[in-house]
Amino acid sequence: MLDLEEALTTLEGLSPRQARLVEFRFFGGLTVSEAARILGVGVRTAEEDWSFARAWLHRTLAQARSGT
Repeated sequence: MLDLEEALTTLEGLSPRQARLVEFRFFGGLTVSEAARILGVGVRTAEEDWSFARAWLHRTLAQARSGT
């Protein structure tokens, strides 16, 4: 859980919108469409952000687990 919190904090520094989208999806249970509406972006933009953020978090958390 600490690794996830640290990763989200780092992502927020890189892309606050993507970090908020992750929070809405993971913790709020919102769909991409619902999150897009709240963020004031199009669904396509939110889908692209979600795809990037998921891949970035996956890579970052895998590195944290491996200690690199």
